[in-house]
Amino acid sequence: MMNRDSVKDPQADGGPDAALGVLCWQEAGCPRGLQQLETLTGNSTNADSYRYPVLFRRVPGANLDSVVLSPDFRVMQAMIDAAHELVQAGAKAITTSCGFNAVFQQEIAAALDVPVFTSALLQIPFVRAMLGVDKEIVVITASGRSLTKRHFESVGVSDLRGLKVIGLEDNKQWNKIFSAPEEEIDIRQFRADLVQLACRASQQGTTRAFVLECTDLPPFANDISQATGLPVFDFISMSNFVFNATNHS
Repeated sequence: MMNRDSVKDPQADGGPDAALGVLCWQEAGCPRGLQQLETLTGNSTNADSYRYPVLFRRVPGANLDSVVLSPDFRVMQAMIDAAHELVQAGAKAITTSCGFNAVFQQEIAAALDVPVFTSALLQIPFVRAMLGVDKEIVVITASGRSLTKRHFESVGVSDLRGLKVIGLEDNKQWNKIFSAPEEEIDIRQFRADLVQLACRASQQGTTRAFVLECTDLPPFANDISQATGLPVFDFISMSNFVFNATNHS
Protein backbone atom coordinates (compact mmCIF):
# COMPACT_ATOMS: atom_id res chain seq x y z
CA MET A 1 0.00 0.00 0.00
CA MET A 2 1.85 3.05 -1.16
CA ASN A 3 0.99 6.45 -2.51
CA ARG A 4 2.97 8.58 -4.92
CA ASP A 5 4.67 10.76 -2.30
CA SER A 6 5.96 7.84 -0.21
CA VAL A 7 7.93 6.29 -3.05
CA LYS A 8 11.58 7.22 -3.27
CA ASP A 9 14.01 6.50 -6.07
CA PRO A 10 15.18 3.00 -5.10
CA GLN A 11 18.78 3.78 -5.99
CA ALA A 12 18.72 6.79 -3.67
CA ASP A 13 16.67 5.14 -0.95
CA GLY A 14 19.33 3.21 0.87
CA GLY A 15 21.90 2.60 -1.83
CA PRO A 16 24.05 -0.53 -1.86
CA ASP A 17 23.80 -1.02 1.90
CA ALA A 18 20.00 -1.07 2.22
CA ALA A 19 18.90 -3.13 5.20
CA LEU A 20 15.43 -3.95 3.95
CA GLY A 21 13.51 -4.25 0.68
CA VAL A 22 9.75 -3.63 0.84
CA LEU A 23 7.38 -5.01 -1.80
CA CYS A 24 4.47 -2.60 -2.18
CA TRP A 25 1.11 -2.48 -3.90
CA GLN A 26 0.78 -0.86 -7.29
CA GLU A 27 0.04 2.86 -7.22
CA ALA A 28 -3.16 2.85 -9.28
CA GLY A 29 -6.43 2.46 -7.41
CA CYS A 30 -5.13 3.03 -3.88
CA PRO A 31 -8.09 4.11 -1.67
CA ARG A 32 -7.91 7.63 -0.26
CA GLY A 33 -8.05 6.34 3.31
CA LEU A 34 -4.96 4.21 2.81
CA GLN A 35 -3.14 7.16 1.30
CA GLN A 36 -3.88 9.10 4.49
CA LEU A 37 -2.61 6.30 6.71
CA GLU A 38 0.60 6.04 4.70
CA THR A 39 1.56 9.55 5.84
CA LEU A 40 1.82 8.33 9.46
CA THR A 41 5.16 7.29 10.92
CA GLY A 42 4.95 3.58 11.60
CA ASN A 43 3.19 2.75 8.35
CA SER A 44 5.05 0.18 6.28
CA THR A 45 5.30 2.43 3.21
CA ASN A 46 6.55 5.51 5.04
CA ALA A 47 10.34 5.78 4.94
CA ASP A 48 10.29 7.68 8.24
CA SER A 49 9.07 4.50 9.95
CA TYR A 50 12.54 2.97 9.72
CA ARG A 51 15.79 3.88 11.43
CA TYR A 52 17.76 2.20 8.63
CA PRO A 53 17.94 2.41 4.82
CA VAL A 54 14.99 0.90 2.98
CA LEU A 55 14.27 0.16 -0.68
CA PHE A 56 10.66 0.26 -1.88
CA ARG A 57 9.42 -1.47 -5.02
CA ARG A 58 5.88 -1.42 -6.39
CA VAL A 59 4.59 -4.75 -7.69
CA PRO A 60 2.39 -4.58 -10.80
CA GLY A 61 -1.01 -6.12 -10.14
CA ALA A 62 -0.67 -6.13 -6.35
CA ASN A 63 -3.73 -4.47 -4.86
CA LEU A 64 -6.65 -4.94 -2.49
CA ASP A 65 -8.36 -7.48 -4.73
CA SER A 66 -5.35 -9.60 -5.72
CA VAL A 67 -3.78 -9.75 -2.25
CA VAL A 68 -6.54 -9.45 0.36
CA LEU A 69 -9.89 -10.34 -1.17
CA SER A 70 -8.79 -13.03 -3.64
CA PRO A 71 -5.07 -13.97 -3.46
CA ASP A 72 -3.64 -14.29 -6.96
CA PHE A 73 -0.55 -16.45 -7.36
CA ARG A 74 0.32 -14.64 -10.58
CA VAL A 75 0.94 -11.61 -8.38
CA MET A 76 3.13 -13.78 -6.16
CA GLN A 77 5.45 -14.42 -9.11
CA ALA A 78 5.60 -10.69 -9.78
CA MET A 79 6.59 -10.25 -6.12
CA ILE A 80 9.36 -12.80 -6.49
CA ASP A 81 10.68 -11.00 -9.56
CA ALA A 82 10.59 -7.65 -7.76
CA ALA A 83 12.25 -9.17 -4.70
CA HIS A 84 15.17 -10.40 -6.80
CA GLU A 85 15.58 -6.85 -8.12
CA LEU A 86 15.64 -5.48 -4.57
CA VAL A 87 18.28 -8.01 -3.50
CA GLN A 88 20.39 -7.08 -6.51
CA ALA A 89 20.02 -3.44 -5.47
CA GLY A 90 21.41 -4.24 -2.02
CA ALA A 91 18.53 -5.33 0.21
CA LYS A 92 19.60 -7.78 2.93
CA ALA A 93 16.06 -8.96 3.68
CA ILE A 94 12.66 -8.73 2.00
CA THR A 95 9.27 -7.85 3.45
CA THR A 96 5.92 -6.68 2.11
CA SER A 97 3.51 -3.82 2.71
CA CYS A 98 0.49 -6.04 3.48
CA GLY A 99 0.16 -8.76 6.09
CA PHE A 100 -2.11 -10.80 3.83
CA ASN A 101 0.96 -11.68 1.78
CA ALA A 102 1.43 -14.33 4.46
CA VAL A 103 -0.28 -16.67 2.03
CA PHE A 104 2.77 -16.36 -0.24
CA GLN A 105 5.40 -16.66 2.53
CA GLN A 106 6.75 -20.11 1.79
CA GLU A 107 7.00 -19.67 -1.97
CA ILE A 108 8.71 -16.28 -1.82
CA ALA A 109 11.12 -17.43 0.89
CA ALA A 110 12.03 -20.52 -1.13
CA ALA A 111 12.80 -18.39 -4.18
CA LEU A 112 15.30 -16.09 -2.46
CA ASP A 113 18.62 -16.40 -0.67
CA VAL A 114 17.93 -13.67 1.90
CA PRO A 115 15.47 -13.65 4.83
CA VAL A 116 11.85 -13.08 3.78
CA PHE A 117 9.11 -12.01 6.18
CA THR A 118 5.84 -11.27 4.43
CA SER A 119 3.59 -10.69 7.43
CA ALA A 120 3.53 -9.73 11.09
CA LEU A 121 1.70 -13.02 11.62
CA LEU A 122 5.11 -14.73 11.52
CA GLN A 123 5.58 -13.49 15.10
CA ILE A 124 2.72 -15.60 16.46
CA PRO A 125 4.78 -18.77 17.22
CA PHE A 126 7.39 -16.60 18.96
CA VAL A 127 4.78 -14.76 21.04
CA ARG A 128 2.97 -17.99 21.87
CA ALA A 129 6.20 -19.61 23.09
CA MET A 130 6.96 -16.61 25.31
CA LEU A 131 3.50 -16.36 26.87
CA GLY A 132 2.54 -20.02 27.13
CA VAL A 133 0.05 -21.92 25.01
CA ASP A 134 -2.78 -21.38 27.50
CA LYS A 135 -2.72 -17.60 26.99
CA GLU A 136 -4.78 -15.83 24.36
CA ILE A 137 -3.30 -13.72 21.56
CA VAL A 138 -5.57 -11.20 19.87
CA VAL A 139 -4.91 -10.73 16.15
CA ILE A 140 -6.31 -7.46 14.78
CA THR A 141 -6.66 -7.67 11.02
CA ALA A 142 -7.83 -5.53 8.14
CA SER A 143 -10.37 -8.19 7.21
CA GLY A 144 -11.40 -11.00 9.49
CA ARG A 145 -13.45 -12.56 6.72
CA SER A 146 -10.46 -12.71 4.38
CA LEU A 147 -7.91 -14.02 6.90
CA THR A 148 -8.03 -17.79 6.51
CA LYS A 149 -6.45 -20.89 8.00
CA ARG A 150 -4.21 -20.99 4.95
CA HIS A 151 -2.66 -17.64 5.87
CA PHE A 152 -1.81 -18.93 9.33
CA GLU A 153 -0.49 -22.27 8.11
CA SER A 154 1.79 -20.50 5.64
CA VAL A 155 3.57 -18.77 8.53
CA GLY A 156 3.86 -21.88 10.69
CA VAL A 157 0.67 -21.60 12.74
CA SER A 158 -1.31 -24.83 12.35
CA ASP A 159 -3.06 -24.74 15.73
CA LEU A 160 -5.45 -21.79 15.92
CA ARG A 161 -6.47 -22.43 19.51
CA GLY A 162 -5.70 -19.45 21.70
CA LEU A 163 -5.92 -17.01 18.80
CA LYS A 164 -8.75 -14.50 18.74
CA VAL A 165 -9.08 -12.82 15.35
CA ILE A 166 -10.78 -9.42 15.26
CA GLY A 167 -11.48 -7.85 11.89
CA LEU A 168 -11.99 -4.16 11.28
CA GLU A 169 -14.81 -4.60 8.74
CA ASP A 170 -17.44 -3.14 11.07
CA ASN A 171 -15.43 -0.02 11.88
CA LYS A 172 -17.10 2.93 10.17
CA GLN A 173 -13.88 4.72 9.26
CA TRP A 174 -12.00 1.62 8.12
CA ASN A 175 -14.94 0.39 6.09
CA LYS A 176 -14.72 3.49 3.90
CA ILE A 177 -11.56 2.00 2.37
CA PHE A 178 -13.72 -0.76 0.90
CA SER A 179 -17.12 0.88 0.45
CA ALA A 180 -16.12 4.46 -0.46
CA PRO A 181 -12.47 4.37 -1.58
CA GLU A 182 -12.58 7.96 -2.81
CA GLU A 183 -13.53 9.32 0.64
CA GLU A 184 -11.16 10.39 3.42
CA ILE A 185 -11.28 8.76 6.82
CA ASP A 186 -11.24 10.47 10.21
CA ILE A 187 -7.91 9.25 11.57
CA ARG A 188 -8.52 10.64 15.05
CA GLN A 189 -11.81 8.76 15.29
CA PHE A 190 -10.24 5.62 13.87
CA ARG A 191 -7.50 5.77 16.50
CA ALA A 192 -10.07 6.12 19.28
CA ASP A 193 -12.17 3.26 17.90
CA LEU A 194 -9.13 1.00 17.58
CA VAL A 195 -8.02 1.63 21.15
CA GLN A 196 -11.55 1.00 22.42
CA LEU A 197 -11.69 -2.27 20.50
CA ALA A 198 -8.36 -3.37 21.97
CA CYS A 199 -9.42 -2.46 25.49
CA ARG A 200 -12.58 -4.55 25.19
CA ALA A 201 -10.57 -7.49 23.88
CA SER A 202 -8.01 -7.21 26.68
CA GLN A 203 -10.72 -7.51 29.32
CA GLN A 204 -11.95 -10.84 28.02
CA GLY A 205 -10.50 -14.28 28.60
CA THR A 206 -6.75 -14.64 29.13
CA THR A 207 -5.54 -12.13 26.54
CA ARG A 208 -1.85 -11.38 27.06
CA ALA A 209 -0.70 -9.83 23.77
CA PHE A 210 -1.78 -8.30 20.48
CA VAL A 211 -0.48 -9.04 17.00
CA LEU A 212 -1.41 -6.46 14.38
CA GLU A 213 -1.68 -8.15 10.99
CA CYS A 214 -2.30 -4.95 9.09
CA THR A 215 0.73 -2.83 8.17
CA ASP A 216 -1.41 0.32 8.47
CA LEU A 217 -1.85 -0.21 12.22
CA PRO A 218 1.67 0.20 13.71
CA PRO A 219 1.18 4.00 14.07
CA PHE A 220 -1.40 3.12 16.73
CA ALA A 221 0.52 0.33 18.47
CA ASN A 222 1.75 2.54 21.29
CA ASP A 223 -1.78 3.79 21.95
CA ILE A 224 -2.99 0.21 22.24
CA SER A 225 -0.14 -0.80 24.53
CA GLN A 226 -0.56 2.23 26.77
CA ALA A 227 -4.31 1.71 27.06
CA THR A 228 -4.22 -2.04 27.71
CA GLY A 229 -0.86 -2.53 29.41
CA LEU A 230 -0.16 -5.44 27.04
CA PRO A 231 2.64 -5.98 24.51
CA VAL A 232 1.84 -5.25 20.87
CA PHE A 233 3.67 -7.00 18.04
CA ASP A 234 3.41 -5.52 14.58
CA PHE A 235 5.16 -5.01 11.26
CA ILE A 236 7.66 -2.54 12.71
CA SER A 237 8.64 -4.73 15.68
CA MET A 238 9.28 -7.57 13.24
CA SER A 239 11.24 -5.38 10.82
CA ASN A 240 13.47 -4.10 13.61
CA PHE A 241 14.07 -7.67 14.79
CA VAL A 242 15.19 -8.76 11.32
CA PHE A 243 17.31 -5.65 10.88
CA ASN A 244 19.18 -6.37 14.11
CA ALA A 245 19.70 -10.00 13.07
CA THR A 246 21.09 -9.12 9.64
CA ASN A 247 23.21 -6.12 10.59
CA HIS A 248 25.50 -7.10 13.45
CA SER A 249 28.54 -4.84 13.58
